[in-house]
Formats: sequence, C-alpha cells, structure tokens
Amino acid sequence: MTDLHARPWWERGTIYQIYPRSFQDSDGDGVGDLAGIERRLDYLVDLGIDAIWISPIFPSPMADFGYDVADYCDIEPMFGDLAAFDRLLTAVHARGLKLLLDFVPNHTSDQHLWFRESRASRDNPKRDWYIWRDAKPDGGPPNNWISDFGGSAWEWDAATGQYYLHAFLKEQPDLNWRNPEVREAMANVLRFWLDRGVDGFRIDVLWHIVKDAAFPDNPLNPDWTPAINARDEVFQTYSTDQPEAHAISADMRALADSYGERVLIGEIFLPNEAHARWFGTPERPQVHLPFNFQLIETAWNVAKLRQVIADYEASIPAFGWPNWVIGSHDAPRIAARIGEAQARVATMLLLTLRGTPTLYQGDELGIGQVAIPHDRMRDPQYFRQPGVDVGRDRSRTPMPWDASANAGFSTGEPWLPLNDDWPTRNVAVQGADAGSMLTLTRDLLALRRAHDALSVGSITLVESEDDVLSYLRQHEEEQLLIVLNLSSSDHAYRVPDGYDVETVLASTKAPRAIDSRIAADEGLVLRLKRTA
Repeated sequence: MTDLHARPWWERGTIYQIYPRSFQDSDGDGVGDLAGIERRLDYLVDLGIDAIWISPIFPSPMADFGYDVADYCDIEPMFGDLAAFDRLLTAVHARGLKLLLDFVPNHTSDQHLWFRESRASRDNPKRDWYIWRDAKPDGGPPNNWISDFGGSAWEWDAATGQYYLHAFLKEQPDLNWRNPEVREAMANVLRFWLDRGVDGFRIDVLWHIVKDAAFPDNPLNPDWTPAINARDEVFQTYSTDQPEAHAISADMRALADSYGERVLIGEIFLPNEAHARWFGTPERPQVHLPFNFQLIETAWNVAKLRQVIADYEASIPAFGWPNWVIGSHDAPRIAARIGEAQARVATMLLLTLRGTPTLYQGDELGIGQVAIPHDRMRDPQYFRQPGVDVGRDRSRTPMPWDASANAGFSTGEPWLPLNDDWPTRNVAVQGADAGSMLTLTRDLLALRRAHDALSVGSITLVESEDDVLSYLRQHEEEQLLIVLNLSSSDHAYRVPDGYDVETVLASTKAPRAIDSRIAADEGLVLRLKRTA
C-alpha cells in the first residue's frame, strides 16, 4: 500500500462542516458555541473525519448570522472568547484532527470600525477601503447590479451623498480589494489565525472579491422570472470573477504555504472552465480546493451525474485535486431533495468519488425536510424573497444528539426548531443501529481510510444500465467497482472485462452475498479480481 502520509492531508482526508449555532450549546442559551464543539470532538473522531470547518465565529451583529464580520481577530461572545478558541484548537489537534476557519473577505459588517470610518466622510482615510460611487444623474444607483439577496446592490448614504456597494445585505458593505491597504489588512487577518495554529480557511464568495473597475451594467437574463431568485435577473458578468481576483487568490496561497501544510478552500460557483482557473498554475498556485458544488444542484439521474463527473474531471489541471460536496448551510438537505433511501446512495457517491469530500453536519443522520413555522424563521434571505424557495433555515436546524429534552443540543429552547423526528433520528439512536445512516457513514469513512483506491486512486466511468451509475477506482493493484442504483427497481450491473467480483466491501443496505444484480436504492463497493 502507498504511504499516504507522503500526500497532503487534505487530499486523502474528509472535511466536516460545523454550523456553530446549531452543533452543540454548552451554556443553555439555545445557540451552539465553541465549548459545545469541544464537547463533541470524540463523536467526530469516531465518525472518521479528518478536519472540521467552522462557519464564522467572529464578532458580528448577526444580520447574516456571522457572515457580517465586525472584527476579524476576535470571537463573537455568544460562541465564547479567544481562550475558548485556543482550548478548542488544542483539543482538535490532540485528537489528530485539523481545524479550518471561515474567512469572509468580500465584505464586512456595516458595524466594523473600518466601515464606520469609511462612511464618516468622503475624505476619511478609509473611504477607499469600500466601494463608493456617485448616483446617476436621475439620482438612481450607479448601475443595475443586484444583490444576491434581492434588490439593488447599492445603498444610498445620505450623510455623504454617495452609494456604497453590497453584494449581499446592505449591512454587508463590499470591501475594495483594489486598495493595497485592504489587501494588507486582510493578509494580517490570515496571519493572526495562522500564527494561532489554524490549519487553513474556507474562503467565502472568493469569486466576488474584485469588480470591473468601470462598473458597467450587468447583462439581463432573458430567462428570468419573478419565481426565480432575484439575483439571477442579471448575469454577474462584471460584478464577479474578474481577472484581477486571481492575483489576490495566489497571494493568499503563497501566504498559507509559508506556514507549511495549510489548505485554502475557495467558495466559487462558476462553470468548469472558469472554475478551474482558480487552481492557478504550478508556478503560481491559487486555492488548493475550489469548492465543487455540482452534486448539490444536478438533477438526480444517471445521465446528468455521469456528465457532471466526466466534465468536472476533464476540467481539472494535472496539478489540481478534485473535491465534492452534497450539503451545506446554504443548500437544501440532500435527504429532503432526493429522499432518505437515495440519500444513502448519495453518501456512498460522495465518499467514493475521486477527490476530497466535505460532509455537512446532520447529513450523516439523514435529516430531511424540517417544518419551520413562519414565526420561527430567522434567515434574512427568506424574508427578503418570501415567495421564492431560497430560505436557508431548513439546513441550519440544531444537531439532534439523543432523546433527552431538546435532543441534547441545549438545556434552553433551541434558536431554530429541531427536525420533527428527532426522538428517533439522533446520534444516540443511530449509533446503536447497525442499519442506520450514521453507521453507514462511519463504515464508508473507515473503508475510505482502509483503501488507497478510494482516497487517492484514479477513477474511470463504467458503462451500465440506464438507472445505474458505475465507476472504477484503481490504485496500484487494487480495483474497486462502485455501483449505484438511482432507481426503485432492481437492475443488473456490469463488471469490466477481465474482472470478476471478489467480495462485497460495502452496501447501503444489509450485508449481502455476491450476485449480478443490484437492489432498488442500493449502492455497492465491490473488490474486483482479474480473471485467469
């Protein structure tokens, strides 16, 4: 077997996203915190992941639940303090895990001292740290750019008589990354946390950070209707993915690399060709992992998934490394989207594709659709576009740990409702059930660790019946065939010429003998042997 330690940990490992408000509360206020995460670290070790990524924990007015940062170099009191963070980081490392922070470089809170100075006057030294523009002759916004949360991306400031840009909420003004002082200030933020010992960063909306210097109107989307997210009324041609952003990404990478084996994960929603450019070049690399969200958005059928896998693999440069995601704090739960039976198949897909997988908390339990009454909704995106299904609360409900009050999440009322079936769908119940989604996830993660073919091997798509997705993972002499039935009917499956099935390493259903068929809603990992 190959010495996997010769490869970076982020190539062979699995990342687990924690939404801190909803993971574990330690003080009874109904909101998760750092001490709560520390309390549950042994669960993560037993699960078999390698690194945790924590959504923002910095001081914030919480207009967008932490993605509006008021101080990049401290901890929001509801989560703890720097001492609590240091204790958590020490505990994470003591267990052989890594810790990644969520870095939010595109915008700050409007309560950040930088912005308060910037809006104080037009001649304030920090005026140019943000993006200010005069009104059009009719008094309207400088251009037609639309906030990702709906409405104009420009907010009028009466005191100084100009508009400022905000790609998201008006409480989240965009920084001006063309200003070298901004770039140095944000580099110092990265240094602050790297010096503290963090193992890397997930970089929020990285492709947003530079805008076209002329601020032209974005092209209109002729297919847009009011039933679609308002953001999509225009194509973000001039407000995202500008060429100048790649030099900034490369500078971030150089800084991270100067600290040794650290990882940068860029949040980037772009077509494959544009997406691949964020790897950079061998001489001037950029982020290690431009996040690949295609499984979240792709229709759940074999033809689409085969095409997504083939096209994505073809787009990755030789020096790049793929990654896959099926859930996040922004996306609908996978079990809500495709049902629990297929969510098990999706978990096998995620953990057997080539590349670094990211698991989102609660998906290992198969949490599905959660009914949240209107008066318990918290997401500002939901309230800005109530007629469009873009609310994110459904993915942020608290983690159910056991059948005690409030599912063991908190001694107080949770900030969002729990999943309706929490008395039976929780960590304690599923951990004791050999057939549960949690047990399946643990087993697949253990299998991934045990077989180089799954963690670092090559991938080859295999021809199969219409409802069956098959691919071969190979490393040195080991050949593993993954067969996924995306339908509710049994099917035959094909073994590549020159091979027979030696053993069934895993099934999304009960342990089973070898045969030539795959059951409805089943996924299989098969070890192959060469025929004589």
